Amino acid sequence: MIYLLCLTLFCVGLYCILRKRNIIKIIVGVIIAEYAVNLFFVLSAYRINGRAPIFSEDMIIANMVDPLPHALVLTAIVIGLATTALLVAIAIRIYEKYGTFDITKIKDLEG
Repeated sequence: MIYLLCLTLFCVGLYCILRKRNIIKIIVGVIIAEYAVNLFFVLSAYRINGRAPIFSEDMIIANMVDPLPHALVLTAIVIGLATTALLVAIAIRIYEKYGTFDITKIKDLEG
């Protein structure tokens, strides 16, 4: 059920990317889709009554949480922040040049 909610969140982000005409709304859609994927990775590593591998006094590997998806998500958050900053900077430059965030009006302008 939780994976279905991740898919729904991703579909909301994809809808914003494909159907919206405002650049800011497209950027928000990219952020929503990105965090849906991050949530899916974290949920894929979840285990009921799981424990972190760093806190094991004994060498029993049973019921440990996989740390690799968490490390990947931390890296993806940093990369996503940089990507979002770049998208916002490009959107600001487009607004300075064309005076609008609407991509249909930008397409019709010359220059």
